[in-house]
Amino acid sequence: MPRPRLPLADVLRLDRPSDIWFKPALSVVVAVALPNLLLLALGRLDLAVYTMAGSLCALYAHNRPYAARARVLAWVVFGMTGGLAVALVAVSLTDSAVVLVTVGALLAAAQKVLCDATRLGPPANVILAFISSASLFLPGTLGQVPGHVALALGAGAWAWLVCMVPGLLRPHGPERRATAHALTLAAAYADQAPSDSHTTHPHPHSRTAAAAAVHAAWQTVMSAHGDTTRRALERLLIRAEVALAAPAESDPARLRAWARDLRGTAPLPRPDDHLDDDELAGAEAERAVGRAPLRRRLGPLAPIAVRTALGCALAGYASLALGVGRPYWALVTAASLYQANVTLTWNRAVQRVVGNLAGVLVFAALVPLTRVHQVALVLVCLALNFGAEALISRNYWLGSVCVTPMALLITEFAQYQDSGRLITERVVDTLVGAAVGFVAAIAVTNRRAGDRLGHALTAVEEARDRAARLLAAPHPAPAALEQARRGLAAALVDLRATAEAAAGEWWQRALPEERVVTAEQSAHRTLAATVRRQGLHLAPTHARAEDVRR
Repeated sequence: MPRPRLPLADVLRLDRPSDIWFKPALSVVVAVALPNLLLLALGRLDLAVYTMAGSLCALYAHNRPYAARARVLAWVVFGMTGGLAVALVAVSLTDSAVVLVTVGALLAAAQKVLCDATRLGPPANVILAFISSASLFLPGTLGQVPGHVALALGAGAWAWLVCMVPGLLRPHGPERRATAHALTLAAAYADQAPSDSHTTHPHPHSRTAAAAAVHAAWQTVMSAHGDTTRRALERLLIRAEVALAAPAESDPARLRAWARDLRGTAPLPRPDDHLDDDELAGAEAERAVGRAPLRRRLGPLAPIAVRTALGCALAGYASLALGVGRPYWALVTAASLYQANVTLTWNRAVQRVVGNLAGVLVFAALVPLTRVHQVALVLVCLALNFGAEALISRNYWLGSVCVTPMALLITEFAQYQDSGRLITERVVDTLVGAAVGFVAAIAVTNRRAGDRLGHALTAVEEARDRAARLLAAPHPAPAALEQARRGLAAALVDLRATAEAAAGEWWQRALPEERVVTAEQSAHRTLAATVRRQGLHLAPTHARAEDVRR
């Protein structure tokens, strides 16, 4: 098949900030501030490189319900300190930079596939790889490892508490926000719908975005505790799904009103519908099925693991060959590139290079300020932590403008460095890591992307057939019909994501594009028919927002 284009247009375009950008930004500042200020007061700021490993765990899991967040954050702290421990043991056992780069590359590959398989979400493997790779080039002995790991665990426990405290004020905040986002995008899609519900929709991207948001909201709600709240949110998500299946028969104004109420502290909206517990049993059945075992999810990621290991190792070796004293910067640059396909990896490479080059200029401007006193150094790093999380959701390169100077300043916690040399090495490592990492992405083919697309197509066709058989029955069980509709909607989301990932991959056989389009059109028609059979569609109304709630 023809190779995908490697675009430059729109790669650096700024998006709207995340709805909750301030949550990880404030959390990481609080999580980093306490350990750093304590170490500063004790005159041991050199140990901050170890506490940072635990503190940076505060960046994760802000989109998850608090019960799930507690579990995920605990695993993140365990994984972060585990990678740190492996790195510290390795550096205490060998002086070979080649061996250390190899260890770092293998750790980066393991972190990448585990984050992808568990869908950990941003910042995913990048922070894990940064901590473990940087630790490979810290001086230390085997006897110091337990103490340094204990510092990271202590800071990680503090970060866990920081991320869990907001649950005391808004215990259902994450699932409410996820549902509100799904309702908003579903309303936007319904607004664009043609008057004829059978007409092919002219805005497939808006439908894809809305369907992905609804699917993500279902995953969030299904991992939440509390039957009353969860069932109320499930009813709202069913309304969002109805808007996707039959947009011309939905009421965007009502969807937006519900979304506004969910974002605030108002009582949960109660849709005026006749959904009963039997119909909601479809969601309960899906919850009972659970996810596929981790081992099965890791299998399709083997090409990504090889890409990451090879790209990181070669980037580190190239940096060593050029005489750079910190080859882990090249290694981490390569680790940060790898996305779902080659085209997205190219986009990330451009963003990384632009952000890092701008970041070293920011570092050069900040160095005089940070050398006034160590307090200034700590405060500037905190400000950069906040800036990175505030900006990175708008575009990765913009967040990197803050991440790069912060990473450079962290090297000065132990002692001041030659800033000119730091800048030179960081620029070289960025260019080397991006170039070598991208070449590795091209060299290691991912032919499994085509296989995954075939499986996703089969899943959609089977789900569509199940729904069609139920529609043909004279009196299908409400729970079975709801479960079939939800299964078909989820299969469609997976098909679209898999098709887009495969379309951006190189060196593979031709994709069944016509079959994908046919399967999607047929499935959408079946979804609309299922909605009408269930009687879930709404006639558009002009009711005021304050009249929507009971």
